[in-house]
Amino acid sequence: MNRLQLIENIFSKKSVLCVGLDTDLTKIPVHLLESEDPAFEFNKAIIDATKDYTVAYKINTAFYEAQGIKGWVSMEKTLNYIPKDIFTIADAKRGDIGNTSEQYAKTFFHTYPFDSVTVAPYMGADSVKPFLQFQDKWSIVLGLTSNAGSADFQLQQCGEELLYQKVLRTVASWGTPENIMFVIGATRKEQLQEVRQLLPEHFFLVPGVGAQGGDVDTVCRSAFNKEAGLLINVSRGIIFADSSASFALKANEQAGKYQKEMAAFF
Repeated sequence: MNRLQLIENIFSKKSVLCVGLDTDLTKIPVHLLESEDPAFEFNKAIIDATKDYTVAYKINTAFYEAQGIKGWVSMEKTLNYIPKDIFTIADAKRGDIGNTSEQYAKTFFHTYPFDSVTVAPYMGADSVKPFLQFQDKWSIVLGLTSNAGSADFQLQQCGEELLYQKVLRTVASWGTPENIMFVIGATRKEQLQEVRQLLPEHFFLVPGVGAQGGDVDTVCRSAFNKEAGLLINVSRGIIFADSSASFALKANEQAGKYQKEMAAFF
């Protein structure tokens, strides 16, 4: 999916909602465990319940890889079920030396045709650039994350700037706002506006809203630009909002609530 298509869908739905499909089999409604493919049946119901409010789905591959071959099958079925006009993210956090990154890129852009994949930049340009060779595909590079351990490296001084600032500025020079996004955590409220000033045109994938304490209003006021420029991810706050047989109805309600908050900024 190219940038224009993504922006058109965002403005059509007046939404920047990304639903995270972090499908933990220990948390899904018990009755689904009796089905042949519990993860897919859960995801299918969540997608049906939220697709009218959602512009992106983020599949956290760890929850599928942990299940072995069955998990990969569930992931592929889920990817194929997502409507084609909705942006898809493989949250795989890959990144290795060049020839290995080339294979990771083929995995998530050809074998499993996601629109984007999350990438770790620690190994430098040759670990990221192979992902940038695919037309209408995106690398979503870890920039400023919302976990407690991010302070160990990201917030450390690196010359005259912090390390995360150097990462953002350097990685941005390897591609364009047409093929690079950045992960910017919603719980880093004090840095959201500063990061937007540093990268005025790039899209940000923003986790941390809902269960982790971030909120839509703060994120949008700090980082919304003329093309929206955001994908705000909510996982647990939508997909695990209810554990009963009515889980999909509750997911629909929660997704609608988030979309309504986002619509105020269009």
